[in-house]
Amino acid sequence: MKTIKNIFRRSNKWLSIFAPITLVIVGGMGGIIFWGGFNTAMEVTNTMEFCISCHEMRDNVYEEYKETVHFKNASGVQVSCADCHVPQPWVHKVVRKIKATSELYHKALGTIDTPAKFDQHRWKMANRVWDQMNATDSRECRNCHSFEGMDLSEQDRSARNKHARAQDMGETCIDCHKGIAHDEPDEPEESAEAEEVESE
Repeated sequence: MKTIKNIFRRSNKWLSIFAPITLVIVGGMGGIIFWGGFNTAMEVTNTMEFCISCHEMRDNVYEEYKETVHFKNASGVQVSCADCHVPQPWVHKVVRKIKATSELYHKALGTIDTPAKFDQHRWKMANRVWDQMNATDSRECRNCHSFEGMDLSEQDRSARNKHARAQDMGETCIDCHKGIAHDEPDEPEESAEAEEVESE
């Protein structure tokens, strides 16, 4: 009987020493696996293949994008969906991914699953993106473009004048370049009428 008690005492002693160490190791490994999986999922959702995996994007805005300089150009530099629509700074990227869950909700509802429905909501969706770009001073545009990096003397007269004025007035890229990667949607008539009434 004493022998059994001694065995339990010794095993309890070892457990009290190794249990916390084991928990730290297992917790650390679990954290690494979770972090790796989380970051991998974030990167997968930033690929062009992921963005056009749903027909709403593939059949609408992707077709327009393929006709722009952001898709095909003399230098061979191609901009992906994430370059314009997902911030690079990690915290902002996570916030954007969380906001994107509403897109999954609308995908399930079929909110924009036909060309007619897509066009019906297009003005509102475009304005949401433009407002976000305005709020961040076109942060994603500036990952590639900057006033400091522009050689205005190499631009045609119109672009040179507009960029110089924009710089002086503190304007941001999206103020002028709304239709640069996708067709700029027409403002709905009822929205235009409402704006006219407000301005009176």
